[in-house]
Amino acid sequence: MARRYSASQARSKLRQAQQKIRQAENKYKQGIRKLNREINKYNQGVRQHNSRVRANRQRLRTELARLSKSSTTTTTRYVVYRTSVQSLSDAYVRFENRAESNQIGPEYNRFLDLAERETANSIAVANRFVGDEPDESDSDDTLQDAALGNRLREISPDLDDRWQGAVYSLNPSNPDAARHFCTSTRELFTQLLEISAPDESVFATLPDAPKTERGNATRRSKIRYLLHRQGMVEETLEDFVESNMDNVVELFHVLSQGTHGSAGTFGSTQLTAVKKRVEDGITFLTEIVGNA
Repeated sequence: MARRYSASQARSKLRQAQQKIRQAENKYKQGIRKLNREINKYNQGVRQHNSRVRANRQRLRTELARLSKSSTTTTTRYVVYRTSVQSLSDAYVRFENRAESNQIGPEYNRFLDLAERETANSIAVANRFVGDEPDESDSDDTLQDAALGNRLREISPDLDDRWQGAVYSLNPSNPDAARHFCTSTRELFTQLLEISAPDESVFATLPDAPKTERGNATRRSKIRYLLHRQGMVEETLEDFVESNMDNVVELFHVLSQGTHGSAGTFGSTQLTAVKKRVEDGITFLTEIVGNA
């Protein structure tokens, strides 16, 4: 037998049903608002990413055009460095092609952005070495700005000390600026890899990793280990990081020779480009290191 309700009970049931409907509507609206916020946040991130990509690509095109124009003026002193710049550019193109053809996921976009910047920086240094002046918008007069301090201190306080000393020495009034900067930053790169990718950890994770003649993990092995730790298993990225390190090492060779014989010292524009190249190179390597 069906249950009978009084008029007041029926009104109460109706109010309860209406309240549940309103609660459901409010919950639905809250969900829509949350979804819209997430969509807006995602779209903002996409716009920022696209803006960075456009800026990086424009700078890369500009520096490549300058390098092409200066090809006839390249001196013997910079031939090897310029060759390493070309190798780095080729490695970047291979990495970019993998991304453009959707053969790697969006998780690689951060590294792709940084790789584009690294390539542009290396070309900019080559241009500065042959005397090509940057646009006014490209100038960087914050020669004493050690932007990497906090990140390096997280890894090791000694790394930050070395960077601070390197930046302090890199001043046009210092006739030995290039050599001092080279000595400090070259050791910084070495220590950063040693601290972040010790041999025992590399071989524990990658038992078949290549070794040096002395049985240590090669630089390539350490890079592979660091990328593997972040879930980045991509040969073109690995190739780029290796080429990037080669380019930095070759830059150190140029800097080491900069205060000997008739070569003379480097000017302010050249030192500024070198500082940006090395600073961003360290930043790139700390991204490879990650948070682990």
